[in-house]
Amino acid sequence: MAFCFVADNTLGKLAKWLRMLGFDTTLGIDSSAEMFYDRLEKDRIVLTRTRAIKKQISARRLIFIRSNYIERQLKQVIVEIDIRPLDTRPFSRCTHCNIPIVVVNRDDVYGLIPDYIYETHSEFYTCSQCHRIFWPGSHTKRALKRIAYLFE
Repeated sequence: MAFCFVADNTLGKLAKWLRMLGFDTTLGIDSSAEMFYDRLEKDRIVLTRTRAIKKQISARRLIFIRSNYIERQLKQVIVEIDIRPLDTRPFSRCTHCNIPIVVVNRDDVYGLIPDYIYETHSEFYTCSQCHRIFWPGSHTKRALKRIAYLFE
């Protein structure tokens, strides 16, 4: 099942982690919230920590995030939506732009990344919007452990 989210500006780190899990997650604007949320696709689940937004948005699914801590925020979303590990696609979206990333030929990133990374990695991805280049590194392993912990 594909879940789409929109997070208010107080939840930037949560939005980044949901993107890291592979979920289409828009980061909202905190002013004139009602108008912003009215223009979004109706299937987006609103994530907020702002009581004013919670009161304004009644016509769509909303999760009021209770914790200040990212692990607890993620766990709350996972539990309330009933997300399963198979629902995720880790590292399939740009964490900055929310655009799906695509495989890029190793030769195409030569000179655009540190030499050591080019020499020690064979798998590269890019975002067609911001042109950032991604590769599986030690941060990927740490994040995957953190993700596995969320589903225990």
